Amino acid sequence: MVEKEEAGGGISQEEQICLWGLEAPKWLRASHVLLVGMKGLGAEIAKNLILAGVKELTMLDHEQISPEEPGAQFLIRIGSVGRNTAEASLERAQNLNPKVDVKLDTEDIEKKPESLFTQFDAVDVIVKVAQICHKNSIRFFAGDVSSYHGYTFANLGEHEFVEEKTKVAKVSQGVEDGPDTKRVKLDSSETTMVKKKVVFCPVEEALEVDWSSEKAKAALKRTTSDHFLLQVLLKFRTDKGRDPSSDTHREYSELLLQIRNDVLDSLVIIPDPRFITYFFSEMAPVCAVVGGILAQEIVKALSQQDPPHNFFFNGMKGNGIVEWLGPK
Repeated sequence: MVEKEEAGGGISQEEQICLWGLEAPKWLRASHVLLVGMKGLGAEIAKNLILAGVKELTMLDHEQISPEEPGAQFLIRIGSVGRNTAEASLERAQNLNPKVDVKLDTEDIEKKPESLFTQFDAVDVIVKVAQICHKNSIRFFAGDVSSYHGYTFANLGEHEFVEEKTKVAKVSQGVEDGPDTKRVKLDSSETTMVKKKVVFCPVEEALEVDWSSEKAKAALKRTTSDHFLLQVLLKFRTDKGRDPSSDTHREYSELLLQIRNDVLDSLVIIPDPRFITYFFSEMAPVCAVVGGILAQEIVKALSQQDPPHNFFFNGMKGNGIVEWLGPK
């Protein structure tokens, strides 16, 4: 594919080096990313990846813009209700960085052949696509925002990366320094790059943890409730083939309540009475936080720099939690 070269606008090579280091222009300008879903969270991820300077970003979404969507989706213009979401996002997305080749796809991902996903270095979406990516060693990311809550998930297979570590220095022999003379100390003035490797589990394993084992029961106490919020949302999508929305609050509240009880009661978790209110909208500030983290994780994975993370955000508490998802 011919690289798009246009004068003016976008992020210069010098700016990329300042942001991401000397190797940034090389690996960013070689990256092809498929982004599935262009609601509020998708817009934030697209913005961050385009500004970072990936070579190509394809925005895929077959749905039309709902009346409530413009509140969290800043790439679409006022008066776009009824248009395809990806198509309505294209102009503003392209204007963010003319050096990035931004494309759109308005087909339903469920109708896409497996060969589509082999064209990309990273894919953002869940379960069916995750299995395809895992089989073909394609970096896979997923994320969601429901009201005050959001998460990011990654399956990078067997992922190698480098991490900057502070060098360890021993106190010189013969120096009188009390009882701590021989203690190993950190020298913050010197660092070294350490190569590491981590193996990720497929998304279905992360969602189907057997919580009956003693080890899992111990981990359950430390597991954020947002992990189970995610499971309720995915179960709803499986049953209904859609997301909850504000206009379906009355219709689907009872179903979400029942799914919540099925998921949480078996784990002896006390349900939050406000639980079902978390599913009916995207909040722009939460999209900004989760979208920023997810885009950062994609950039880290493409560059193979720094340890990758899965992340849960709770806007009610104003905090984020890095957590490992998978067999306990």
